[in-house]
Amino acid sequence: MTCLIALLVGLIWSTPSIAQPEPAADHPEDWLQLLEGKRIAVVANQTSRVGEDHLVDFLVANNIQVARVFSPEHGFRGAAAAGEHVTDGIDQATGLPIVSLYGNHKKPTPEEVLDLDLVLFDIQDVGVRFYTYVSTMTYVMEACAENGVSFMVLDRPNPHGNLIDGPILEPEFSSFVGLHPVPIAHGMTLAEYAGMVKGEGWITDAEKLNLSLIRCHGYTHQMQYELPVAPSPNLPNQASIMLYPSLCLFEGTPVSIGRGTDHPFQVIGAPWFMDLGFQFTPESRPQAPSPKYEGELCRGVELSSFAEDFLHSKGELYIFWLIEAHRHYEEEEPFFTSFFNLLAGTDKLADQIAAGLSEEQIRASWAPGLYDFKQTRSRYLLYP
Repeated sequence: MTCLIALLVGLIWSTPSIAQPEPAADHPEDWLQLLEGKRIAVVANQTSRVGEDHLVDFLVANNIQVARVFSPEHGFRGAAAAGEHVTDGIDQATGLPIVSLYGNHKKPTPEEVLDLDLVLFDIQDVGVRFYTYVSTMTYVMEACAENGVSFMVLDRPNPHGNLIDGPILEPEFSSFVGLHPVPIAHGMTLAEYAGMVKGEGWITDAEKLNLSLIRCHGYTHQMQYELPVAPSPNLPNQASIMLYPSLCLFEGTPVSIGRGTDHPFQVIGAPWFMDLGFQFTPESRPQAPSPKYEGELCRGVELSSFAEDFLHSKGELYIFWLIEAHRHYEEEEPFFTSFFNLLAGTDKLADQIAAGLSEEQIRASWAPGLYDFKQTRSRYLLYP
């Protein structure tokens, strides 16, 4: 792991100018009239904005008939921690009923959609298979298809639009943190992904779904996009978002990624780590109750200074840290858990690392699946 510290110390990255394409929601002239006279539900959270206004507030102010709000993981206002149970309730600002689509209730019931003409989906995603908003979107699409309700996506840029990498999910590892045969980073916006879900028949009655996709303005997949609102409590800034695709696999290992600190998804470490000159102690807090190694001093590496420009320009998952952490692990408990395999979408990656394969050898095993996926992906792209 000494080569890791040398790599990090020697790098100084200039901050690039970051283009800011415009989400579809910011152009209501493209979609608002399509909602007039319809009874709708909205799938939304704190990222669902029309300029400075929340989407739901904007719709109510414009006399759109909003029957209810469906909220994803982290809740309608985005305050709940990862995995925390989110209950139904009433939105204090509008009085609208909120239906949680997390925990044991991931898919709307027929009764929750049959009185609707359309469900409107507007949530900021980060372009990674195990980020659960895409799973929520899939379940809502299926409920709409089965019950004759239209579905509309207001698209938002993918901050990892140029990143297509990782193993393809195998069917036996399908779960809420990965439903479909796509790589860890798929390089698609949610509107593009919704088109693929319908086009590939990944939901029941896909052919019956009336799907409308409202495009972003001025977006291309090579743009580096800085999110105006944190997409979830433990992705608080651009560095965490850039590191997330590469660091989230550590959630299925005995390595902390900084939950319960001021720098979630910007550090890696553990009490057993080598001393590399950086320490942190996770503590329970609202966005990270009972974090890994709570109250224990962890040695590790701080990565945020290295994240933004380098990882975007690299266009690959950075699995060197994972390989090195496993190589230096000497504890009795297994390094890889079953959750790691769900995140990876396969048990092959854990086996490859345990067998001592190099990063180049591991990447070579991904290549055929990535090639096939890119051919499928190309049929659903909305942007250059």
